[in-house]
Amino acid sequence: MRRGIKLLVISFLVLVQACAPKDDIVFKGIGNVEVRVNSNNNPELLAKAYFYNPNTIGMKLKEIHVDVLVDGKRSAEVRQKMKLKILPRSDFMVPLQATLSLKELGLLDTIKNLLGGKKYEVQYIGYVRVAVHGITLKVPVKHREEMRIRL
Repeated sequence: MRRGIKLLVISFLVLVQACAPKDDIVFKGIGNVEVRVNSNNNPELLAKAYFYNPNTIGMKLKEIHVDVLVDGKRSAEVRQKMKLKILPRSDFMVPLQATLSLKELGLLDTIKNLLGGKKYEVQYIGYVRVAVHGITLKVPVKHREEMRIRL
């Protein structure tokens, strides 16, 4: 009986290993970054995160969990649940949308800087979660760029 359980566990582990992707998803960068004022007069950051799936199997994007930092201070969170199909050996894009909270930077200075079009350092730090045959994996996201934010 113990031998049967060991054989079952070994078979299960081999099956799980065979279903897992062989290569990591590649984070290629952030593009199409745009800041606009939403209906509540708050600055809203819109961007697209680009990835590549080098595997021969498809998968599904389940979740986006990214923090947006402006000049080193957390200014927004992107928390989205999704069911985006990712084809094998293909590029794919994930839309990011977050309302910026610039009060950490100081209200009067922020208003003056936004009207003048100051350059800010914007960082995206977090992960996206993908599923392959029921197994979920985290793909890290880490990107930094300077951008001019003007209202």
